[in-house]
Amino acid sequence: MSGVFETAMMPFLFPFMQTAFLVSILVAIPMALLSCYVVLKGWSLMGDAISHAVFPGVVLAYILNLPFTIGAFVAGMVCAVSTGWLTQNSRIKEDTILGIVFSGMFSLGIVLYLEIETDVHLDHILYGNMLGVRLSDLWTGLVIALVTTAFILVKRMDLLAHAFDAQHAMAIGLPVTFLHYGLLAVISLTVVGALTNVGMILSISYLIAPGAIAFLWSRTFASMMWIAVLVAVGCSVFGVYVSFYIDSAPAPTIVLSMTILFILAFLFNIWRNRLISQKIA
Repeated sequence: MSGVFETAMMPFLFPFMQTAFLVSILVAIPMALLSCYVVLKGWSLMGDAISHAVFPGVVLAYILNLPFTIGAFVAGMVCAVSTGWLTQNSRIKEDTILGIVFSGMFSLGIVLYLEIETDVHLDHILYGNMLGVRLSDLWTGLVIALVTTAFILVKRMDLLAHAFDAQHAMAIGLPVTFLHYGLLAVISLTVVGALTNVGMILSISYLIAPGAIAFLWSRTFASMMWIAVLVAVGCSVFGVYVSFYIDSAPAPTIVLSMTILFILAFLFNIWRNRLISQKIA
């Protein structure tokens, strides 16, 4: 039994694995809270757009010798603001504009990336490098997690009103413009925090899956937020743990565990609804 226990606890004994567990939780909590609003507002494509649009900002930051986080955040906000402006000043629907803007910015990032010669592995920005997180990245993730979580908790009811009905929120005197762009800003910020951890390609799952799973399992918004956080943290720890034994990258293993959990939640929701329908009949 002692041998089995030692084998089971082995991932927690290595410093790089301890860092991976910690950074995955720091990413999971703010992402999970945001995912509730993203799902309710139908902003899944917006999260996808921002996660891809930050790439040219990262490359330009490297060229200008600036911190990656600054370039990524600016690029994300440029994507969000330009999408809002184009939507308000054209007849084209928002999803179409989002597709054009984020694919154009991501393509610009690819072109710039291929044109520069660097020893820095910018591939980690795309796919994440959770096992190679530096101390500076860990502190950056902690600060971003605290700022994002504080904003969401302080403004959670205002953001909820804005998510369900922006016109009603405006009628009762809420600062709709501030809430709109504030939410976009913290989405950009959390994507920046996830860059060197799960990467911009997989961060979209963090922004959607926990909220979608929680939506299937909850009846109130408060319970939805709690379930989303538990799902994100649980899948993060489980994904990092399992990746150690199957010799896989932690980030895709985490996303795969979220996907499996969503499928199970979806099937359970169908079974529960049919059971309720049979009882009513």
